[in-house]
Amino acid sequence: MKYTLSPVGLWVALGLGAFLLASLEVHGQPTADPPAAKDDATGQAAADTHETQPAPARTEEYGYVTERNVGYRPDLAETDAYAAERCVLDLYYPAARPVVDRKFPTVVWFHGGGLRNGNKWVPQPLKLEGVAVVAVNYRLYPAVKSPVYIEDAAAAVAWTLDHIADYGGDPDAVYVAGHSAGGYLTSMVGLDPRWLEPHGHHPDQLAGLVPYSGHAITHFTVREERGIDGKQPIVDDLAPLYHVRPDAPPLVLITGDRDLELLGRYEENAYLFRMMKVAGHERTELHELDGHNHTEMVAPAHTILKKFIRANEKQRKRIDSELIDEDAR
Repeated sequence: MKYTLSPVGLWVALGLGAFLLASLEVHGQPTADPPAAKDDATGQAAADTHETQPAPARTEEYGYVTERNVGYRPDLAETDAYAAERCVLDLYYPAARPVVDRKFPTVVWFHGGGLRNGNKWVPQPLKLEGVAVVAVNYRLYPAVKSPVYIEDAAAAVAWTLDHIADYGGDPDAVYVAGHSAGGYLTSMVGLDPRWLEPHGHHPDQLAGLVPYSGHAITHFTVREERGIDGKQPIVDDLAPLYHVRPDAPPLVLITGDRDLELLGRYEENAYLFRMMKVAGHERTELHELDGHNHTEMVAPAHTILKKFIRANEKQRKRIDSELIDEDAR
């Protein structure tokens, strides 16, 4: 059966369509987090990483402030346009200034994407939790090569250590975390002291490291830069495994199911866990999230991160309190 519209019906339909389009433009903005960037050997783009960043902006919602596109490498921004574009971070923190003895902890968060794709985002499960989140962009392959992205990651962590107190945060409670390539950057900055040292810091100042499904061997993009096949494992000075040591910050390793993860990712982390223990590092944990693949593991990993921060902050405050009592005696 055929249906036809009269001239009047046609005008009504057009008007209704325009109204719905306008409604979508106003109300159809996404509210969920962007999907986790892919971190596989294909290097499939998860987002356009070369778009011009907007000017810094400040917004406030539900008692939390977000300051966007804060530059963390002013030493490069004036002479390197790509660094000015990518070396920026978003800072999400409680609006109310805490009392002196209750400054909030901070998570520095590195996105994934194989060191070649992806953009900063504040994970939704970390919002409204009494913590600040520093979501970091960094320069990407092939525009740059190793170790530039590690240097950028270290500069962002150093910026946080230097400035978070200005916003009410505790510089002694800075945690570093990230997914996939972001997990690799987390481990490199937190285990190898040479990246923070040029900024006058040491990774032992960090309260904890929580890499989500990050490489423990040399990253596949670093291997690709050298013409090494992605299935050929390498452990050199750009591998977290190379830097096992007993005095590193607390380390929480999280992966998806070994049978669903990217090839060898669980086994790499299991070996890092074992070798940290052999080296004498007492506070290394390993979590395998059964039934979750490389992308699906992110949501439950956030829960582990939050529990770890709460437990670690309680322990830190208990130790500080005992030290104060001892000094008083």
